[in-house]
Amino acid sequence: MEITLTDRFAALSHPARLDVVQLLIRRYPDRVPAGEIAEVLGLKPNTLSAYLADLMQAGLITRDRLGTSLRYGADMAGLSAMTDGLLRECCRGRADLCAALPLDAPDGDRIMPHDRYKVLFICTGNSARSIFAETLLREMAGDRFEVFSAGTQPQSALNPMAVEMLRLKGHETSGLRSKNLSEFQGVGAPVFDFVFTVCDRAANEACPPWPGQPMSAHWSTPDPVKAQGTEAERMLAFQSAYGMLRNRILAFTALPLGTLDRISLQRALDGIAGAEGAA
Repeated sequence: MEITLTDRFAALSHPARLDVVQLLIRRYPDRVPAGEIAEVLGLKPNTLSAYLADLMQAGLITRDRLGTSLRYGADMAGLSAMTDGLLRECCRGRADLCAALPLDAPDGDRIMPHDRYKVLFICTGNSARSIFAETLLREMAGDRFEVFSAGTQPQSALNPMAVEMLRLKGHETSGLRSKNLSEFQGVGAPVFDFVFTVCDRAANEACPPWPGQPMSAHWSTPDPVKAQGTEAERMLAFQSAYGMLRNRILAFTALPLGTLDRISLQRALDGIAGAEGAA
């Protein structure tokens, strides 16, 4: 049965169903277990099950099976078809109106070149993963990027094992500190070109829109702070997170930012989330 524009908008007419889709977009390209969706949004399992069924029927989310677990993700093709269909239906015969409604930045369909692009990495505690990313990008390409990191609920100090990992890798750590996300919001805050979340909890939180329409992506990275076992086993978890982020940042710095249109660049940023491995 063909999915109509009315079907898709009807599925999003309920605030809780819209919350589900917005969460899955923030976590894209991740696939999120139903239990985690229910926990984040405060929904009962049977209620969420009905919402998920409605959204799948409307072609707005997808479902995959990983072992015995069902995981859900945003159906970006379906969401794109919905917005494209809306413009086609509403702008029929008035192409002049549709031309004024691009999703691209005001300055065109490419991110504008700068001497140094401004980049923000976000996680919850800003004590390990986002600090790794900040340090790596600054030291790899500080001539091209001005780099910051912050936490939605920052720790009072950096994780000692994270600091030790950076020292072992030869990085300077004296200027690093945990920072609250509020430092980078409001009057006088930097206008970012790129905003990346590197932990699921931070991506789960609905943040206000960033000024300037920065490019964004979610680079989910397991939390090494939660690792259990011996000191060597826990240090291995920090090594793994460091290596995963190093590979992603290497891929990011290799992108031809001045030549990619925003749609192609977004696809490239999402694709980087699959880059893994230890250094």
